[in-house]
This record gives sequence, structure tokens and C-alpha cells, in this order.
Amino acid sequence: MNIFDILGPVMVGPSSSHTAGAVRIGYITRSLMGSRPVKAVIGLHGSFAATGKGHGTDRALVAGLLGMKPDDMRIPDSFSVAESEGLEFTIQNTQIAGAHPNTAILNVVGEDGKTLEVQASSLGGGRIMVNKLDGIMVNCTGESPTLIIYNQDQPGYVAAVTSMLAKDSINIATLQLYRGKRGGHAVMVIEIDQRVPESSIRWLEEQEGIQKVTYLDGEGA
Repeated sequence: MNIFDILGPVMVGPSSSHTAGAVRIGYITRSLMGSRPVKAVIGLHGSFAATGKGHGTDRALVAGLLGMKPDDMRIPDSFSVAESEGLEFTIQNTQIAGAHPNTAILNVVGEDGKTLEVQASSLGGGRIMVNKLDGIMVNCTGESPTLIIYNQDQPGYVAAVTSMLAKDSINIATLQLYRGKRGGHAVMVIEIDQRVPESSIRWLEEQEGIQKVTYLDGEGA
């Protein structure tokens, strides 16, 4: 246990789960996009839907999409900031079978035209769990440096990625593999102990059969 576990996050808002956690969900979604979001449809599930407005969950999610962190004093005014920065958004209630009660689904369009669907939960104390990316289970926190790699579901990709990390003397903490269907799209989620050099990320992106590489440096909101 560290002091963060005892005191909780430095934040603006009444609730570490409904406010600080929601900001982190929006912020990590922006990081996963890799570009500035211009449109977002946000679905609130469970407790987020029932009490989120009173706790500022809606404003917190939008604040995170705008790049704010939990201690940003502009969080209560995020709707007006979104208007001035050209972020269109819709917030609605939704139901997700089997999901944590503090869960949101964000369907986002970036300024480069790319789209992303993120399902994530706020676990308390400002901590979050990204549950799904574009409908594929991932389950990562973003607290450690993390590589998320979309590739074809064929032999050889795991070996290529782990060999690259070994060459860079990067230690793997956890490695999770997911796929939509056999022979379709697959996702590797690799939490690591050291940062990945930019040159290695570029190398991964250039490999045939790897469709997308997302890197979280572990310094998220």
C-alpha cells in the first residue's frame, strides 16, 4: 500500500470514482485515439447513469476527452470548453450486461477521421480498468507502460513482438491475448516495466499484418 491508496487522487470533484475515475476514462480514451476527439457518444451504465450527473461524471468524461486531468480546475466547465474547442458530444444512459456499475462506453471520432469504441470502468480511488476496445476484451489499467497491438490472428506475431522487447531490454510484466474470432483480428495487451523507444513503436507499425499499435506511457491522468 502507498500513500495514494490511503489518501486517494488529487482531484477536482466530489467523488474519486464518479469524478476522478471518469476523467481518467476520458483521458485514456483520448490517448488511445492518438488524435484530438471531435465527436463523442458517451453511454453511462449503472451507478454512473443513476448518480453520475450529481457527481459530475458527465462533465468529467468530457473533460478527460479534452485532455484534462483530475486536478484540472476547468472540469466543472468542460461542456463550455468542449464547445469552444470543437468537440461535439452526446451523453445518454445505457445498460451493459455483466458490467461494473461504474462503467461508460465512449464512441469517439478523431480529427483524423478514425473511430474508437472504449468500454471502461471506474474502480474507486481514481483507478480505472479499460474493459474493451472496439468490442474486444482487453482489461488493462494504463498505470504501467502498455502496448496494445492489433494484428491478424496468425502465427508469429507474439514471437516478433516479444523478441523486439527483449532486444530493447524491456521486461514484460503481463501479456494478454484476445481475438474476435479465429483467423480474424487479434489484440495483444502487454504491460511492461520500461518505456518503449519511439523507433521500436515505428518498427512495429511497419510490420505486415499489424494493423494498429497504441502505446500508453503509464503517465496517464
